This record gives sequence, structure tokens and C-alpha cells, in this order.
Amino acid sequence: MAKPKRRRSDRALRAPMRSPGRPSARREDRQLFWEAIAEGVASERAGELAGVSGVVGVRWFREGGGMRSVSRAPLSGRYLSFSEREEIALLNAAGCGVREIARRLGRAPSTISRELRRNAATRSGGFTYRATAAQWHADRRAQRPKPAKLASSPRLREYVQQRLSGALMTADGMLVPGPAAAPFKGRNKPHRQDRRWASAWSPQQISERLKHEFPDDPRMRISHEAIYQSLYVQGRGALKRELVACLRTGRALRVPRARARQRPGRHVTAEVVISQRPAEAADRAVPGHWEGDLIIGSSRSAIGTLVERSTRFTVLLHLPRAEGWGIQAPIKNGPALGGYGAEAMRAAIAAQMTTMPEQLRRSLTWDRGGELAQHAQLRIETGIAVYFADPHSPWQRATNENTNGLLRQYFPKGTDLSRWNAEEIQAVAAALNSRPRKILSYRTPAEALNAHLLTL
Repeated sequence: MAKPKRRRSDRALRAPMRSPGRPSARREDRQLFWEAIAEGVASERAGELAGVSGVVGVRWFREGGGMRSVSRAPLSGRYLSFSEREEIALLNAAGCGVREIARRLGRAPSTISRELRRNAATRSGGFTYRATAAQWHADRRAQRPKPAKLASSPRLREYVQQRLSGALMTADGMLVPGPAAAPFKGRNKPHRQDRRWASAWSPQQISERLKHEFPDDPRMRISHEAIYQSLYVQGRGALKRELVACLRTGRALRVPRARARQRPGRHVTAEVVISQRPAEAADRAVPGHWEGDLIIGSSRSAIGTLVERSTRFTVLLHLPRAEGWGIQAPIKNGPALGGYGAEAMRAAIAAQMTTMPEQLRRSLTWDRGGELAQHAQLRIETGIAVYFADPHSPWQRATNENTNGLLRQYFPKGTDLSRWNAEEIQAVAAALNSRPRKILSYRTPAEALNAHLLTL
């Protein structure tokens, strides 16, 4: 019996490969795609601008976790570009020899010979050189199996995971489990559902804190961008994708977010607007100037937030339901039974502020919500001057707005905040005050406040 004739692809001594399907897009196409994304173009439109379909653009965006997966730098002149491979394919089809092609492209003959031999399309049974197939072979070989640093360093990976997703503890070391979190579905944080409570250091905080805790160990170093890539980019394999739920925003992809606007109140007079606030509060040089607000939950529940502008120290106010909530009907102009009426807010703030030294009770900046309508009485009880921001100007209370965004990881919008008692709320405040902050040179707010108290 005659020996079966081998295909040319087998005679090329190339290892068996899975079918690549349609050749992937060129590097230049992906660069165009991510440039369009950087300009704010939608992923479908960005794919069309890069010469691929909108569906492919969406897939590229999700595979990259919303992060650029191709460098902006042009391809090194050492490697053949796609345009050169197109020229090689045309000249080869015209019958030009290897040296003639090399002379026209300004390349070495060995480069052209190797290109025609290694990157030819052989699955059809012949050595047909096509630019798209050749580019696919080149891109496949260019992929590096370099492992991520977190995947090759168990000690560093454990440190990152502990700071990112560690459990909350009370001051005496007791575990605070928090709510039963919604399962991770590969999308953004669950809408109007509880999220997992965790220590939730940001990747940049983790990266910079490593330098403080391991100053003499260069192996315990990693950039915050490497942590983000391990979380977002598919195929990195170092951190589980589910850990994106421990990030502040909880988003599975990097997307812009909108900010809510608040209505101005009618209880603000010209004497208590923010323009009347002392100049020393603006430069943050002197501690004792605070910013405050509410985070609102479902069923008219709320938690009060106070943040010191200089040290970023956070105080959370427990606002329990008033007696008769859910039983008696609300009375017009009567006390607010939900727990955050003007009288309840004044009492809660006064209870916290009177425990602090007088030097830490200089001013309080609030938005124009009616919950602080009794600000004059609050000033009499505590000695702290109250000022109100301009309408629709949340940037005038940027420290408090930022802190409220951090707290939404523990108290998501649309959830009932009245179910948490004072001890659980203080555990969340302790978690925020024990996180290193970039603005504080990666000291914690508690350390910054303690350093100031020691100088009094």
C-alpha cells in the first residue's frame, strides 16, 4: 500500500495549531481603537473607526477591562510592519525573488526568506504568502508568557488581597461580617443591593504603603497600575475578577460616572454662606474645619458624615428612627420620625463635637439641606460656626463628597441604612480612618489627627 502523501503544512515541520479563524486586527487598528476610546468615543463607534465591527470593539473594550491593551509607541523598525508584509505579498505574487524583494524594501535577504518560510499560509495545502495570515503568525509569536508579578510572588499577592478584600474588625478585634452581599455577575456593582464590606484599600494606597512597611525589601513592590491590570484584564490570572467588587466604585469596567445635584435650602442667610468662612479653612493649614452631609438610604434612612478638612478624619453619625416611626402618621411641621430631621441632626452633631477639644471646633461647612436648619442653636451648644455652600456647588465640599463616595461601598444607594447600629457604623468609620491616604503622604487620618493632638 502506498504511503499517504503528507500535506505541505506537515512538511513545513510546523507544530499543529488550532484554527485561528478570521485573522485578528493589526496593532495599528487596536491603537486607533484605544485612541478613540481616550477621546470619549463609544466602544462600538471606536471599533468602526478602527476598521472593525462595533461588536469587535465592544469585545476589545471588555477584554481589556476598559484599559488600553496596546502601547501608544510605534512598532520598532526591527520588525516587519503590516504594510511591509503587504508589499512582500504583492512582490512575491509578481514573481520577484527574495533578493529583489529585500532590495526594494531595504531589508536583508535572510529577513525576507525567513518571513516567506515561517509566516506563509499553509492550511490550504500550499505555501501561499498572505499579509493578513503572516501578520497573525507574527502577532502570535510576539506574545510573551511572562507571568504577572502577583502570580509569581505569593507573599506580595497575599498582602494585596488582604488590603483589598480583608474583613472589617472592631476596635477590640471582633469580626464585623456586614450584610449578605449580592453575587458578582461580571458587571458593575449591584443596583440597590448590598455590597460586601471589606478593608478596601485602593491599589495606589496599597502600592505606596508597601514602601513604608517594607522599606528594605525590593521584592515587595508593585505599581498600582499592575494591580488594576490583574483585576481588570482577562488572562492575567493573578487576582480573581470578583475582587473588583472591593474597589470603591465596584465597577467591572472603567467608565465615567455622573454626580447628583442637590437642591438649595431656604434657611440660609447672607451671614452663613461659604464666602463668609475664614480664609484659614480654605488652605487646610489649620485643623478644626469640618465638612458635613448626609448619605441617604431607602425608607427615609440616613447616616450623617463629618470630615475634617486637614486630616481627613471621618466621624459618622448614627441617626436612629424616632419613636412612632411606622406607627403614627407624620405631622406637618412636626418632628421628623425618620431620624434626620433638624432637631435630630443638631443633637447628633452636638453629641460628637462636644467630645472634641475646642481647637478642633472651628467651623462646619454643610450643603443647603434643611436638616441643618437649627444651625444657630448648634453654634450656641458647641461653639462651632456653621457655613453653607453655594447651590449646586459640591466642589466647595470636595473632601466630604469624596468621603461619601467611599462610604457608598459600605452603604449602597437604595438600601436601608437604619438597620446598622452605632457600633457597626463606627467600625466603618474606623476602617476609613485607618487607611493610608495619598494626600497625607500615605499616613492614615487617625495618625494625622493624633499627631496634631500631641502638639496641643
